[in-house]
Amino acid sequence: MTRDKRDEWYPVAIAAMLPPARGRDTLLLGEPIRVRAGDSGPQVETAEGRALPVTIAYGHVWTCLGTPGDLFPIPEAAQPGRRLVDVGMVRVKCSPLRAVENFLDIAHFPFVHTDILGSEPHTEVYRYDVRIRDEVDEVWATKVRFYQPQAAKSAEGGIETEYMYRVPHPTCSVLYKTSPPMPGEWDVIALFVQPLTEELCDVWPWMALYDDASSMAEMIQFQQMIFLQDRSILENQIPRRLPLDPGMESPTRADLTSIAYRRWLKRRGYTYGAQLVAA
Repeated sequence: MTRDKRDEWYPVAIAAMLPPARGRDTLLLGEPIRVRAGDSGPQVETAEGRALPVTIAYGHVWTCLGTPGDLFPIPEAAQPGRRLVDVGMVRVKCSPLRAVENFLDIAHFPFVHTDILGSEPHTEVYRYDVRIRDEVDEVWATKVRFYQPQAAKSAEGGIETEYMYRVPHPTCSVLYKTSPPMPGEWDVIALFVQPLTEELCDVWPWMALYDDASSMAEMIQFQQMIFLQDRSILENQIPRRLPLDPGMESPTRADLTSIAYRRWLKRRGYTYGAQLVAA
């Protein structure tokens, strides 16, 4: 299903941290916008003063330059007992699609997040399932397993962590992973990416966790540490935009989710931040 990039919802601010008065000047798909706290809630407008659609979900303010549909659901956001964590924003000099693809990559854990999300010699990516679920138009990867020395701030010692990855939006992904303090439940970590330009983005991580032991500051610090480790890798990838032709890069078994994501983007016609032909 083809959908214009301007008709997608995008995150542009944390709802509880909107600056007063003048607001926050930023970009969306290369266009200047301003986000501010209005009398009746957050407001977003273009440089010409055109009011844009606004919705608040998962702790963030979302807007759209065109005509939006429904924002994808994350039912876990309403489950009692979960702690909802607005992690903050990290600016990354990379394609917004590269940022999502990196979030889907399992193989880099032992090498980028050493002794936290992975460690040598536990580097093998076991076989897992990936498919595009046509009934919801999303990419899903399931039965993903990986040994992690510290799967979360709440974890005590290494465990084999099970993952599920979900891509419900071209610039957003949702990760479900083993919850150390709540066996049988999933912790939820989402990556909401705001495309500033085709090679620059603001990344807004968000979490819905079962963790009564860690402080909010500790959970935020842990997740920011993880993403900052990713940033140096993302900012040095070549080409800077995400190649949609599988022939431009050499995939391995660990890249099944990335391959499905790229195929899904092509099917939707979403090419903002993509490399369409070999450089």
